Amino acid sequence: MRRNSAFLPVAAACLAVLPAALDGQVHRVKDTVHNLSASGPGRVRAASETEVCIFCHTPHGSSGVEPLWNRSLPVGPYQIYQSSSLKAKVGQPTGASKLCLSCHDGTIALGSVLSRPQPIVMAGADRMPPGRTNLGTDLTDDHPISFAYATSLTGGNPDLVAPAAIPPPVSLDKNGEVQCTSCHDAHDDGYGMFLVRANDRSALCTSCHRIPPWPTGAHATSAGPVSGTAAARIAAPATTVADNACGSCHRPHGAPGKPWLLDGPNINSTCQGCHDGTVSARSIKGEIVKLSNHGIDVDSTPGSPGGPYLEGDRVTCGDCHDPHAAGSPENLSPGVPASLARVAGVNLAGASVALLTRPEDLCFRCHGDGPARVPILLTRSITQPNIRLQFQPNNPSFHPVGNPGANPLVPSLLPPLTVASMISCVDCHDADDSRRVGRSGPAGPHGSIYRPLLVRRYDTMDFSVESPAAFDLCYKCHQRDSILRDDSFKEHRKHVADERTPCSACHDPHGIYSGQGTSRKNAHLINFDRSIVFPSRSGRLEYASFGGGHGQCYLTCHGENHDPETY
Repeated sequence: MRRNSAFLPVAAACLAVLPAALDGQVHRVKDTVHNLSASGPGRVRAASETEVCIFCHTPHGSSGVEPLWNRSLPVGPYQIYQSSSLKAKVGQPTGASKLCLSCHDGTIALGSVLSRPQPIVMAGADRMPPGRTNLGTDLTDDHPISFAYATSLTGGNPDLVAPAAIPPPVSLDKNGEVQCTSCHDAHDDGYGMFLVRANDRSALCTSCHRIPPWPTGAHATSAGPVSGTAAARIAAPATTVADNACGSCHRPHGAPGKPWLLDGPNINSTCQGCHDGTVSARSIKGEIVKLSNHGIDVDSTPGSPGGPYLEGDRVTCGDCHDPHAAGSPENLSPGVPASLARVAGVNLAGASVALLTRPEDLCFRCHGDGPARVPILLTRSITQPNIRLQFQPNNPSFHPVGNPGANPLVPSLLPPLTVASMISCVDCHDADDSRRVGRSGPAGPHGSIYRPLLVRRYDTMDFSVESPAAFDLCYKCHQRDSILRDDSFKEHRKHVADERTPCSACHDPHGIYSGQGTSRKNAHLINFDRSIVFPSRSGRLEYASFGGGHGQCYLTCHGENHDPETY
């Protein structure tokens, strides 16, 4: 019998395109929803057609596109994924991705094949029905495809695996591009969703995305239960956040938060999907709705991306936290909480730092030279919206943030504090129920019942009645008995208790910038509240320090003229 040599290329092609059907694996094409014949197991199938491979391949009369493609190619155009964090150049779909889209963009009839003069009649919908398998022509909510994954992209980026190090069976196409086939094998559904490998703990994702601190971070190790956003999963059913891994926050297809393929419509809502107390031990969502909060809006839609995490001019959780590193001991300076791992900032000198050296470096990133100035709540003699400048070590006076304070004599300090001690912004600005002060709430300046984001009560209204509660913030570090004994100023009791003048009437809690004040006029954080303290009859409003506890005041307060009052 003569061998039919014309059949050999066809047989070789079939071997190439049907590996799962020929290698003894259980998950053959005919057993998957990609079998669109009448015998197919899915809800989308032909009315009577019995051939299985014909919906994609033909031995004769193909489109000329490998592998013996039996369909017309979609023409698009497609809306392409965009993100400010994406460095690759993504264009219109090419290669194998275009073959997949000939069904999965819903524009071409499923039964429209080149080898038949008439389309194959389908039992149900003629095109891919609505749902997560119909990607449409808007690919902005899908993982980017058809881009070169080259060393020029991955070099210098520790979060991406080098092209040569991508573990099989994840692969690039012959042009070195990421395509649908990098993650999906149309012939084998052994791992679910036609994935090329099991995605337990996001092993498929980490084939290319291998963020160094991720394995030791809080999200990668969390035993918390998977939240209600189960649609985010692309792995087998997971029971913990650690198992669900990337799928806890991201969706590779049909993501509501498009720029970063987020499981929620924006960064904040995605974080709050777990950090509302349903998965996390403490509810951040309960903090950000308090009277004073960090301006985080959970329900807002994304704005124009302004950075890796920034959403326009709104505050997002990602402005202060790196979700891939949070909780990791890596990329962390001593004294910086693990929740701020791998976060950049601005130091006290105004220089950008890749990693926080102290917690306040994060605060200075926005509340220093940046545009996010803190609202001025009190009308001061000297106004300075740049908080970083208020803590400079050459200032006439400042609270000891970043450096020990300028005053060598502060007898009211509560042990173990001394004049050599330093504090941080979060010692005053924190949740009112923060576990950092022995309460049960989450630590961090997310929200407080006390303005402005204060950990304890701090009354600033004139005629406030002195009590441990009224000035609880001050008494957190300064001994109340010492203040009322006049250890540091001979008329503290008279002013604070008898005359009912709040601490804030005379003292600015941050500091006085050296470019605006002097050690003679602004020692001891003196910066008067102009709504309480007014110029003297001679028109002067100042405190003159002579050192050693001696000084003079020129002012009018509660109708009493000091012109001057000598201490």
